[in-house]
Amino acid sequence: MTFEELQRAIHANADAHGWWEDPNVSEKIALLHSELSELLEVRRDGTATDPCAKVPSISNQAEEMADVAIRLMDLAEFLGVDLATAIEKKHEFNLTRPYKHGKLF
Repeated sequence: MTFEELQRAIHANADAHGWWEDPNVSEKIALLHSELSELLEVRRDGTATDPCAKVPSISNQAEEMADVAIRLMDLAEFLGVDLATAIEKKHEFNLTRPYKHGKLF
């Protein structure tokens, strides 16, 4: 499956499971924040590399990273954003940037 096909499939699944009954984009952005916070929490509590309870073949941190990507791909599809191309183009630009973009952190 290509990235684009996966993005479409993720959105179709989210839609079929009721996540787009009330298409509130701000809420979807907040849910992205919550998934990032969950990733932070498994790093903080020392369970990042433990097997995930829901999907034992991956770690807790891998599950949370996947959740971030899934929510982002879902939102991108809803908004009509070709996320694969956007990532590729932004990466190409980032290759031209200075070390740490000239910042301290």
